[in-house]
Amino acid sequence: MRTTNKNGVGNSDEHEQEPDAVPQKVQVTPHWNAIGGLVAIGVLYALLPDKISIGPRGLLLVIEGVFILPFVIAVSTRRSVSPITLRVGSMILLGIVTAALGIGIVHMILTLKKELNGFQLLYTGLLLYGCNILMFALWYWEIDGGGPERRQQPAHQLSDFLFPQQMGGIDENWAPHFFDYLYVAFTGATAYSPTDTMPL
Repeated sequence: MRTTNKNGVGNSDEHEQEPDAVPQKVQVTPHWNAIGGLVAIGVLYALLPDKISIGPRGLLLVIEGVFILPFVIAVSTRRSVSPITLRVGSMILLGIVTAALGIGIVHMILTLKKELNGFQLLYTGLLLYGCNILMFALWYWEIDGGGPERRQQPAHQLSDFLFPQQMGGIDENWAPHFFDYLYVAFTGATAYSPTDTMPL
């Protein structure tokens, strides 16, 4: 609806957007970093001793490949992937990885009485420690703010972690990347408490 004021200047009830007013894009985390984290967990898990891991050494890598390969093919062929399908598949895969890691830790604890080799214990512990950090980083990346797909929305406000870059309105267009969640997982596993990133 258009009206005219006393000076004869036309006014519009609807606000027209200026051509120069281009909405700023939010930097988001690529899925390739998360896929790399999953593959790293599979590799570390494959290096575990046979008495700690479940089944063949490369079983977890094969399971990850079954979930990851369709996504990689879809991206390579430029086919759209449903966000719901992607999120459900990610949750199922993370659940499997978490269960495998938990069983590995239980196996290590149960074999402590029989195996007292210090080098073997440190080797196994470091591998499980690395898997633990990567696993929590993936969980944080997947659940924070409703997931990576929802965090891509420009008007997205929901978040579960308060990063230093988000304090005081320093950069409203900043969004956490996978390596930010990796740092949070590392500090949480090392200090057993949040450091500069606070959970909300």
